[in-house]
Amino acid sequence: MSDAKPFVIAQISDLHCGSQYHIPSLATRVIDEINDLQPDVLVVTGDLTDMGFRQEFKAAKNLITRMNVEHKMVLLGNHDARNVGDMHFEELFGARSTELRLPGVRILGLDSSEPDLDGGRVGRERYRWIEERFSDPDEFKIVCVHHHLLPVPGTGRERNIVFDAGDLLRVLTTSGCNMVLCGHKHVPHVWRLESMVVVNAGTACSYRLRGKTQASYNIIEVYPDRVRIVLKHPFGDPEPVADFERTPARECLWHPASGGEAL
Repeated sequence: MSDAKPFVIAQISDLHCGSQYHIPSLATRVIDEINDLQPDVLVVTGDLTDMGFRQEFKAAKNLITRMNVEHKMVLLGNHDARNVGDMHFEELFGARSTELRLPGVRILGLDSSEPDLDGGRVGRERYRWIEERFSDPDEFKIVCVHHHLLPVPGTGRERNIVFDAGDLLRVLTTSGCNMVLCGHKHVPHVWRLESMVVVNAGTACSYRLRGKTQASYNIIEVYPDRVRIVLKHPFGDPEPVADFERTPARECLWHPASGGEAL
């Protein structure tokens, strides 16, 4: 791995403020760990709240504000889109779809929520925008979206993926997208799809868990020659789960940790 300092992204998801399953002590620990990490970017991939109520959004705003990260990208989730919650989201966090451009890295945040529905869509009206923003071949390109684009193992009967996932995946792969960050299912997982890596986050600070999964978040380290994905449980040690080379699509090598099986 390169000795150069990596570009670091902390990805947290599915906070569910206001839920009986939200654990304040875990939230406080995540805040402390993120502040110690000092990432370049914090990405929150949706479900800040449980029912989209204003007081839940204010609690989520307070939690995220306490993370001392200069660049933040916060997305709307399906729980946030309940009860006209998008109105509170826009007032407290800004636009539902957004963009971050930093040296060598471009990050697009796409709103996949639908009012009062668990499923989501991105919509063909955004495809051209994605293609235009991803026109620079030298940038590391990341898309962030709440709903998962691929079925997640260990989540029971599969449902509620992005309705237009197939078309969106085609747009992303042909546009040179390097990575997709998503949440929604509360189970962390990593896939490789051609030269693109899809990273799903667990729930950062709630006990809305499936099976034997634990609350977690992701740390993504982008080096000049490699990208490493680290799973972090609050109070636990970092666990590298994937490591791959930054090479052209036809030569991209995949090196999952733990004996060749993705998390």
